[in-house]
Amino acid sequence: MSMCLKATLLAAITLALPALAPAAQEPFASTYRPIASGPVLIRNATVLVGNGERLEGADVLMRDGRIAKVGKGLADTGATVVDGTGKWVTPGIIDVHSHLGVYPSPGVTAHEDGNEMTAPVTAQVWAEHGVWPQDPGFATALAGGVTSLMVLPGSANLIGGRGTVLKNVAALTVQDMKFPGAPHGLKMACGENPKRVYGSQGQSPMTRMGNLAGYRAAFIEAQAYRRAWEKYEAEPAHTGRKKGKDADAAEPPTRDLRLDTLAGVLRGEITVQIHCYRADEMALMLDLAKEFDFKIAAFHHAVEAYKIADRLAGEGVCGALWADWWGFKMEAYDGIQENIALVDRPDKGCAIVHSDSAEGIQRLNQEAAKVMVRGERVGLELPPERAIRWLTTNAARAIGIADQTGELSAGKMADVVVWSGNPFSVYAKAENVYVDGALLYDINDPSRQPVTDFMLGQEVAP
Repeated sequence: MSMCLKATLLAAITLALPALAPAAQEPFASTYRPIASGPVLIRNATVLVGNGERLEGADVLMRDGRIAKVGKGLADTGATVVDGTGKWVTPGIIDVHSHLGVYPSPGVTAHEDGNEMTAPVTAQVWAEHGVWPQDPGFATALAGGVTSLMVLPGSANLIGGRGTVLKNVAALTVQDMKFPGAPHGLKMACGENPKRVYGSQGQSPMTRMGNLAGYRAAFIEAQAYRRAWEKYEAEPAHTGRKKGKDADAAEPPTRDLRLDTLAGVLRGEITVQIHCYRADEMALMLDLAKEFDFKIAAFHHAVEAYKIADRLAGEGVCGALWADWWGFKMEAYDGIQENIALVDRPDKGCAIVHSDSAEGIQRLNQEAAKVMVRGERVGLELPPERAIRWLTTNAARAIGIADQTGELSAGKMADVVVWSGNPFSVYAKAENVYVDGALLYDINDPSRQPVTDFMLGQEVAP
């Protein structure tokens, strides 16, 4: 059965379910609804909870799309029982840096919807408006245990637009994939990319000086825009106080989609995700955030994050990093394979393994394993119960969904992966992948291995 046909059947099945996000209160609101499923009990597995705990011979009970209990000797009459003996169970993997859907396969010009290279600041564009749900990469990511992901614009611009958080489910529209209640993430980029793109055209920015001047100018505009709206909304007509009978109601400021996004950042409604490699530039971006009073959620790629790991931990900023990509341009030259391990301070550090790749997203568990090996070689203790946070808990924190997923604890979404063995082994495979308690991928059942209509191809005319 094709993915799109499944989505159609799903819509018919779940019409009676309550919506998880308001449909009319915001533009392009999430219409995601979990697939209805009965209770599932996974028994006698090694469970990595996602909070630093590792439980041997433990059970995980999923009910009504949520984690009901985690412990030993659990029972639930009527639940589908899965024998977890010899297997490992983890929260679903979350990739905080993906371009699936906006740079889908096949990789042709007609599919390139990730970079709006028309101005250095394009905060008005939203990645979700370019996402193609039929991208085959979503299905292959699911087979690698990825249950949620943030799809971001590219890094050509200083400010590239809004990213969107998706549940990795078969759907006909991106709204049917949108993670309910997840904030947007603003994609920014420092360093070589924007100055190369615009400098090569004789435009600003063409230097790192121009980069910083561009960010500051944009946020100065956003501050004024925010103040104008706050003043308008504080007018008596908006606060319930009576105005003089001869007074005219104030005219609202003119809407500006670009400044709407930046004002949302200043109000703390939109997370900030910054493509940035060098330690000195990350320090400048932290100073920029202080100047305009916003919070940076994560630096992405950040091959020199290890140089300022203490500052990142102290300011609560995550590093979303590769295990070992480096040297492909000058700002990526000073990378080390211990980067993630050093950023993962035991007390406050927030290290994340991300992909930025339609291929790498399929084996993020193995990327994390590389980090474990390199860290242990320099004397760090990185057991599986700690490393799993790089793929789950920390990732959920960085994109604003930690209250809903990323950990196997009661009340969280039942996004769960059953692995054939230790997930940090090169031989481990994701055997079963559950999203909100529904079995969406089964390595032993082809009918539970989604295939998009696009991949099915076309019949040859007789």
